Amino acid sequence: MKNSIKVKLLAAILFLGSTIGVNGQKAFETDTISTPAGNIEITFIGHASLQFKYQDRYYYIDPVMQLADYSLLPKADVILVTHDHGDHLDPVAIEKLSKPETEIFLPQLCFDKLKKGKVCDNGKFFIANGVPVETVAAYNIYNLRGNGKPYHARNEGNGYVLTFGPLRIYVAGDTEITPEMTKLKQIDIAFLPIGLPYTMEPQRAVEAAKILQLKILYPYHFNNSNPDELFRTLLGSPIDVRIRSMK
Repeated sequence: MKNSIKVKLLAAILFLGSTIGVNGQKAFETDTISTPAGNIEITFIGHASLQFKYQDRYYYIDPVMQLADYSLLPKADVILVTHDHGDHLDPVAIEKLSKPETEIFLPQLCFDKLKKGKVCDNGKFFIANGVPVETVAAYNIYNLRGNGKPYHARNEGNGYVLTFGPLRIYVAGDTEITPEMTKLKQIDIAFLPIGLPYTMEPQRAVEAAKILQLKILYPYHFNNSNPDELFRTLLGSPIDVRIRSMK
């Protein structure tokens, strides 16, 4: 019965692409996903920064002022930070988005810099303003700095799986394919990074999408990589590749 409901849900997913601008803010692309539990509106702010609106609550991932003036955007009910690099953790953006009841979840290194929020390690589960969230380890295995150290070390960064009603969305953070990623189940939509040398190359993201058996793939954190490669490779497959402004 549960699988039958899942199939009917995915058949009902509707994407409506649009752009929004607020008080002179640049226009951001948005997709609206229609589910029986309510619409999920995804706003693609850029690079690794996302906004999800669900049941009149706002969930932000890695807000950074370089990409937007967050004082012009709706206040956050939840902020999730993947790791402590400057293109993901920005105290000013978090301050602009915060209200007294805003919930902030982040790894230990981010907490050490921000001095507030709730520390969540890899492999944890919590409820973020009504939405179940799982943390997934995000790190490098093959892509290393010149000194042999990974760009992102194990146990320092998170990916997040957010469950909006019956839909599970995985925001992977800066990572390659890891054993922890391959164990994820029932992921409907994923944001996978393809920015070399810091994350994975497009072909590895294709492999990850197939392992996860995705319905929808959003490549993000492009850097200089070409997301069209994913589209061409997966053309004709059951995986719908949706390229948005996430360089």
